[in-house]
Amino acid sequence: MDKRTRVLNAMNKKEVDHVPVGFWFHFAGEEAKGDACVKAHLKYYRETGLDFVKIMCDSYFPYPLPDCEKASDLKDIEPLKKDHPFIKEQVERAEAIVKEIGSERCVFYNVFCPFSSFRFGLEAQGKSNADIMKMVKDDPISTMKALDAIAVSNTLLSELLIKEAGVDGIYYCVQSGEADRFTKEEYKKIVRPSDLYVLEHINRYSENNIIHMCGWSGNSNQLDLWQDYDAKVINWAVHVEGLSLNDGRYFFGGKTCLGGFETHWDGKIQQGIMYTGTKEEVQKYTRDLILDHGKNGLMIGGDCTIDAKIDWERIRWIVEAARSL
Repeated sequence: MDKRTRVLNAMNKKEVDHVPVGFWFHFAGEEAKGDACVKAHLKYYRETGLDFVKIMCDSYFPYPLPDCEKASDLKDIEPLKKDHPFIKEQVERAEAIVKEIGSERCVFYNVFCPFSSFRFGLEAQGKSNADIMKMVKDDPISTMKALDAIAVSNTLLSELLIKEAGVDGIYYCVQSGEADRFTKEEYKKIVRPSDLYVLEHINRYSENNIIHMCGWSGNSNQLDLWQDYDAKVINWAVHVEGLSLNDGRYFFGGKTCLGGFETHWDGKIQQGIMYTGTKEEVQKYTRDLILDHGKNGLMIGGDCTIDAKIDWERIRWIVEAARSL
């Protein structure tokens, strides 16, 4: 079975010869943009033998916001046009990668939910997390107007990534579900509408999308906020949330699960067996994940991005173990 068929079968809960495997990381420096970024992706995925490509939007985290000094300024945020560099350059990156590797394996592109794009944009202006949340809580109406505009932009980006660049689907990252950021009522009122606007459009453009419920902060999320979000595949931080792959497939209504490996790193500490285990330990862990869950509706991956400094041989150990079952 070729890699494209293996991944699409796994996503759609059909029979697979082996459970597909995918891990990704942030490219930095010269490899974060342009042709060097394309070449870095191709080198990584071909040398590790991973089953699918997930392109991270490195260099395009901050949404290009106007200067926002006070909460009421948020209402001036407008959707971007197709030819804006934030959209145009990401589509060109994806198209170049798909052209080279898309016939070999599925390609997915990371798109953040509007609130994350909004947060990154304000952080680029020097705002702290406390500053941002104060603006949001002081003027939720202006915040929601801003999120609506960003949702239109992220939807346009997603449409072009699928229709023009040729990616197979979107890896849609939802964040900010921590209990100390929003109450459930606040999240549902302020954030959820923009989440769903993008998600519903993504599902019109492709049937094969992935939702990543990001545990980037190391704090657990209120996962039930996203329990009804609709995508073929669900990826959550198994080790942050304390929700196993086996339990998670029931929690998320039987959808295909992606994950299983702890991937925490903070620039100093690499936490998880994929970083610290011997070859025998890593491969036993991989096989145990598959045997515990079963091969149907499973994709092996991580809680989140892995440390770019990891020895790629460790990733090949996991691929090899998955191919043994």
